[in-house]
Amino acid sequence: MTPITIVMCSLAAGLSVMLWRRRLRSRRAAYITAYALPIGLLDKLRERHQNLSLEDYQLVAQGLRQFFLAHLNSGMEFISMPSQIVDDLWHEFILHTKNYQQFCRRGFGQFLHHSPAAVLSKRQRGNAGIRRCWFQVCHQENINPRRPTRLPLLFALDAQLNVPNGFTYAVDCSGVARQAGSGATIYCGADLGGSAAGCGGDSGDGAHGHSGSDSGCGGDGGGGDGCGGGCGGGCGGGCGGGGSD
Repeated sequence: MTPITIVMCSLAAGLSVMLWRRRLRSRRAAYITAYALPIGLLDKLRERHQNLSLEDYQLVAQGLRQFFLAHLNSGMEFISMPSQIVDDLWHEFILHTKNYQQFCRRGFGQFLHHSPAAVLSKRQRGNAGIRRCWFQVCHQENINPRRPTRLPLLFALDAQLNVPNGFTYAVDCSGVARQAGSGATIYCGADLGGSAAGCGGDSGDGAHGHSGSDSGCGGDGGGGDGCGGGCGGGCGGGCGGGGSD
């Protein structure tokens, strides 16, 4: 076998692996998108967060799906949960042990362990995780992560639903008091988009590492309406999350 033949065979094998990984990731993404949460899960959430409408609970479920897709599309990199109420739903889902294990196996190929909701802090790993989540969910909603004109659903839910102990996000804090009237700290989406640390890549099969080609880190236009309702920008329009385990 000549050197040229060896090189060509290697390239063909590499291309085949890449295409297989992309197909696998597409199947997993389709599974996550279509997955129906276990019966009664939203009722458990209602016990912790009363006085919300059915549409509100469905938005929370949509936010959890957005988080799971962000984890998959980051190449299984660590990402932080930015919403308290979505974190509460995630925790309830984990308590449905068999359902959650099956979901992780088919959606990720491995178990996704719970990590408490987080915001930017002095903890470097947590910062990378929250930025990675920001870039991924912005990509899902066609929002430029470095120059956002609105907040993605996952970062908007806590303030939109007036979640106790949730973290409030604003699209841009220029000229905005960094503390809300309730005393809650306002975090800035622009801060999250200011570092390449948020660029979790896409390894294709979502199993190891990241290449960055499909991560959404480059950003897109500020269009899209993937929030499903009420993710608008401004100081009162968005939110992050507090931590609970």
